Amino acid sequence: MRLDPEQRVVHCENGDILYLLTRKSVKNVNLRIKPEGKVLVSANDSVPLEFIDAFIEKKQRYIFSVLSRYEEKKKLIQSIPKRYVSGESYDLLGKSLRLKVEANKDETVYTDGVYIFLRVKDKDDFRHKEIMMSKWFKQYQTTVFEELLQEKYLLFEKYGVAYPTLKIRYMTSRWGSCQPKKGIITLNSKLIEAPRNCIEYVILHELVHFIHPNHSRQFWDFVAMMMPDWKERKKELEMLMLFYFIIISLLFSVCSF
Repeated sequence: MRLDPEQRVVHCENGDILYLLTRKSVKNVNLRIKPEGKVLVSANDSVPLEFIDAFIEKKQRYIFSVLSRYEEKKKLIQSIPKRYVSGESYDLLGKSLRLKVEANKDETVYTDGVYIFLRVKDKDDFRHKEIMMSKWFKQYQTTVFEELLQEKYLLFEKYGVAYPTLKIRYMTSRWGSCQPKKGIITLNSKLIEAPRNCIEYVILHELVHFIHPNHSRQFWDFVAMMMPDWKERKKELEMLMLFYFIIISLLFSVCSF
């Protein structure tokens, strides 16, 4: 059986559908659509490609409908507006911090762990406040993630793992990913909202992939050796993800009326 997914395209009436086919020991042809837009299909080796393509074509209305809903939710998440006024709440490292906007000629953004202070010359200049906050959040994410990556990397240096390049971007369905051959670890920008111990788990998880580029028994044994309480951290992170998507689903439902 092939372990690596095969990329295929089906030309349908409503547009092309790109899907990844994985051959597995399964009875039926299984279809999954992930929030980031990936269409995943699994089937055993005896099922002809023509049959699978026809299956995708038959399911095209359902597939396009799900992809459309995911795209709408993604746009909703990204469009929830911030006004950058005192009293707004921001989640950082597992805590909810309140924003304090102050008029001050010495413009800056900083946090004391309880509040985020935004000092600006003009408190009514929305665009300027938005730029300052966006820049500060990116710097804060980079500082925290790099600090934790450096800390966890020390455990892997003796195994011959080269220090990876860190990238940060918004992702809809995962906290992190890695490209061992390119030496890259990518973290979800939303991960900055999680507690520090959960961020440590994600970083260590991705670092282990540089030694075991899969989720085999050896991979999880190595994770356990490096972080004995990884299951508790992973569970806490999963609860955070569940809560996040429940909130988004509720917002989406309200906006659908």
